[in-house]
Amino acid sequence: QVQLVESGGGLVQAGGSLRVSCAASGRTVSMGAAGWFRQAPGKEREFVASISGSGGVTYYADSVKGRFTISRDNARNTVTLQMNSLKPEDTAVYYCAAASLWQATRSSQNFDSWGQGTQVTVSS
Repeated sequence: QVQLVESGGGLVQAGGSLRVSCAASGRTVSMGAAGWFRQAPGKEREFVASISGSGGVTYYADSVKGRFTISRDNARNTVTLQMNSLKPEDTAVYYCAAASLWQATRSSQNFDSWGQGTQVTVSS
């Protein structure tokens, strides 16, 4: 099992930038793809971005494409989501997830481990 801890959330004005990070520990040797999901109040959890085990393939939700960038450092067991040009509708709790599957994937069902989440609030 892989343990995930997110950090870096906070409050930012619309148009600003924020970076959230995820530190993995435990059986990281079995860790493949990683991803970020988010859940806004009263809404279902939704896919944001994912990255393959090698870091060579990335997927993004249409709503964040061109504004968010996912990356990973396998030597340090970290996954980062750089968020630029933030909008109030990006406000949510952001969750890091890890899969044993190597390929990048958009489906939450493919992820085995989840972090506790970090709050991102974008003010207008």
